[in-house]
Amino acid sequence: MRSGKSSRPEPASLPWHPSGLVAGVDEAGRGPLAGPVMAAAVMLDERQPIMGLADSKKLTPARRASLFDEIRAKALCYSIAQASVQEIDALNILQATLLAMRRAVQGLRLRPALVLVDGNRLPRLDMPAHAIVKGDALLPAISAASILAKVQRDHWCVQVHAEFPQYGFAGHKGYGTAMHLAALRAHGACIHHRHSFAPVARSLPGACR
Repeated sequence: MRSGKSSRPEPASLPWHPSGLVAGVDEAGRGPLAGPVMAAAVMLDERQPIMGLADSKKLTPARRASLFDEIRAKALCYSIAQASVQEIDALNILQATLLAMRRAVQGLRLRPALVLVDGNRLPRLDMPAHAIVKGDALLPAISAASILAKVQRDHWCVQVHAEFPQYGFAGHKGYGTAMHLAALRAHGACIHHRHSFAPVARSLPGACR
């Protein structure tokens, strides 16, 4: 690797790329105890490069917010979708995540020739797709999707915090922190909690604790 050059591969360097548009896909919100799981699909425009794309978890909230706006302004197209709490409880979190990813791809204005998905599982799609472990740290289109999904999910948490401030969603973003678990013990679950997740199930009326 030459000095000053990034080691991050560009999508065009991958030998199995067909000609045509490539979409990156990622999700946010698999681990939290409440709220929908979000997914985003992004097609970047090579003529409008976006500097600083990275795994959303490695960016500050301010940087994510800035990139969220830039991605939406510069991408060829993007789509953000979700699977609801009810779907998570009915299907399980993995299948709900794949459903949200499928919806995100289907929501794209342009049809991709290839879909690159972060992780090791693929949603059911009617075009070629590849799963890439740690793709959000390797490929700009997946990084962009991770940022859109994460910021959209955080927006949801802030909105719900205004409705149910006793749970502290704006701070812990739905994850099972000590504060969140204490709030579940004190107040029980609200309409946004995932009843199929064990810490929430234990807070339901009649549950053994």
